[in-house]
Amino acid sequence: MSATIATLLATARAQLAPVSPSAALDARILLAEALGVSDSYLFTWSDRSVDAAGQARFHAWLARRVAGEPVAYILGAREFYGRRFAVSPATLIPRPDTELLVELTLQQAGSAALRVLDLGTGTGAVAITLALERPQWQLVAVDRVPEALALAAANGTELGARVDWRCSDWFAAVPECFDVIVSNPPYIRADDPHLVQGDVRFEPASALVAGDDGLDDVRRIVAEAGVHLRAGGLLLLEHGYDQGAAVRSCLRQAGFDAVTTARDYGDQERVTWGRWTQC
Repeated sequence: MSATIATLLATARAQLAPVSPSAALDARILLAEALGVSDSYLFTWSDRSVDAAGQARFHAWLARRVAGEPVAYILGAREFYGRRFAVSPATLIPRPDTELLVELTLQQAGSAALRVLDLGTGTGAVAITLALERPQWQLVAVDRVPEALALAAANGTELGARVDWRCSDWFAAVPECFDVIVSNPPYIRADDPHLVQGDVRFEPASALVAGDDGLDDVRRIVAEAGVHLRAGGLLLLEHGYDQGAAVRSCLRQAGFDAVTTARDYGDQERVTWGRWTQC
């Protein structure tokens, strides 16, 4: 049965409204991808009919989204910092808030040739972006999940980034020192109700949960980072909106100086960093 772009979008919005806070956006992304067209095409040619193959592909994806599956997993990709990254259920889906971690690293570290470590790389979005934005930097990225690391390496190859990929439980396979360490570690409390809501239900718990207060991995990284930082080196950590004070305290107690927190695009405390001043 023939249907126009406008009709398909309207039907999809109605189906997605009860299950997605971004129903209209989800519908547009899925339909544009199903038809192989741009978002602007959908508006310009909204009265055009969609062929049977395009409708079938769109309806199959729509059914998965109505069941709660994230759009990024349905399409196998997510944009981050203007680049397209492959994603899979083995990795956390890159989020806009994490672009703040990248921006702050670029700002705070400057443009000199540096050695940089990305802990818990997932899709490789942070490491790859830093490598492409600062080609003079030497990037090492680790993840303890082999499937995630393989995906990150594939993303790096696809985007042309030079990164040293290592399978490692945090610092376990990283004996050397760095000028900068960055991480978006798990930081959700084990009893957080959001874990059984929305897109998060489909993401790997190992990339999300970090103990009773969500700070187990942050504490471990901070405690071990000094051994792997050169004097004056930076440690930057993404964390939960209500964890800024705790992360600042953790960094100061471990011997970091000039500890600072930045707010994300929703005006929530999101990234905290400090400088290692000990020799």
